[in-house]
Amino acid sequence: MTGLQKGLLLATLHVLLVCTLGAKLLYDRATRPHVWIQVATYDPELPIRGRYLAFNLQVPLEGFSARDDASPYTSPFTPDHCELRLRNGVLTAVANPDGEFWVNTRIVDGKQVALVNSQSLYFIPEHAEIPWPQAHSGEELWIEATIPRSGAPRPIRLATKKNGVFTPLPVN
Repeated sequence: MTGLQKGLLLATLHVLLVCTLGAKLLYDRATRPHVWIQVATYDPELPIRGRYLAFNLQVPLEGFSARDDASPYTSPFTPDHCELRLRNGVLTAVANPDGEFWVNTRIVDGKQVALVNSQSLYFIPEHAEIPWPQAHSGEELWIEATIPRSGAPRPIRLATKKNGVFTPLPVN
């Protein structure tokens, strides 16, 4: 086998490897559940550059208990890790000290919620103009995401929610 043939064989194997990953992601999108999740954006320190949003998921809590020694600098609930599970069509942070996701719990509008650091990234076209939700007008930012068997939810699209109505954001 010549060097050229070896190189072509290696390139073909790489293309096949990438295609199998793409096929798995498409299969998951077609077969796994999709849910809407309220999110808060943050700016991560990642070596990649470009236009993307990183999300903390704001979801209901299950199985967390109040911390006796809560201070202004610690979460009022324990433990500080969780697993993400679907409960009646709602993504929920289920307490698990050995869980995959780090969680910061808080009380928002009188309800206990979890801000889950899921490393869910949503890439945006370079010149896209996005009508960001305005917090003072009661709009909230949400994502529709595929929920895989394990790992972080995979964002599909962005939307704003106001008065219970989702309005997908045009990100073209």
